Amino acid sequence: MGGVSVDELADLLRGRRWTALTGAGISTDSGIPDYRGAGSRPTSPIQYDDFLRSADVRRRYWARSLLGFRSFGKARPNVGHRALAALTDHGLATVITQNVDGLHQSGGSPDVLDLHGRIDRVICLGCGAASGRTALQHRLEDANPGLRGDVAAGRAEMDDGRLRPDGDAVVDQWGEFVVLPCELCGGVLKPDVVFFGESVPRPRVSDAYAAVDAADALLVAGSSLTVMSGLRFVRHAARTGKPVAIVNRGATRGDELAAVRLDAGCSQTLTELMNVL
Repeated sequence: MGGVSVDELADLLRGRRWTALTGAGISTDSGIPDYRGAGSRPTSPIQYDDFLRSADVRRRYWARSLLGFRSFGKARPNVGHRALAALTDHGLATVITQNVDGLHQSGGSPDVLDLHGRIDRVICLGCGAASGRTALQHRLEDANPGLRGDVAAGRAEMDDGRLRPDGDAVVDQWGEFVVLPCELCGGVLKPDVVFFGESVPRPRVSDAYAAVDAADALLVAGSSLTVMSGLRFVRHAARTGKPVAIVNRGATRGDELAAVRLDAGCSQTLTELMNVL
């Protein structure tokens, strides 16, 4: 479907109420790398069960997150985020995002469902208290003043190949990192994101299905649909007779279900779509 044009995408969405499902590809132009695109590095993401079971795994995670969050916070919405926000005037009802960066909200989208949570929030696995990640960042920096490398020096940049789209980053020196407990109960703190091996909360999944059911069409932007977390909504839309459009660089697991498929970047395509509509 390489010859499909933005005009055909516009024809599919025009006059319809539609939902968008976005992935890491929409945030690459903000400096946040994706998982599987060209140039992405092999990674070994921390698994949920390992995080729960091992203090060393939590130490490694928070050392890496201290570096990653410092760089992650520099990201700003790109033209793709802003174009998608503007498309709420042309039928877009809800954005379901697999990203944890909060850039859709910063870019002006009014109705966003953060399927995998938000990196700027922290939860306590003991008492359930929620808090801001920025406050914890300051506490971690104070507790680890002598940490060697880029974490302490603050030299990490988003384009140095170590940042991941979930806010994690590669850190060599983490063995002596001081991990902080919940200030209220002393429990284990975890970023309010869905780790690999962890299930998306059922109420959130139900809300996403409801957003797809309430729409007349589904647009996928910047996701390879490699994991079932996003692919299930594409399959659900197709199964219920709703047309699916996919905009992504490279093949996706949902291509055979797409009525319109554009092998293209999100920023340019969504901007052109906004102009056409």
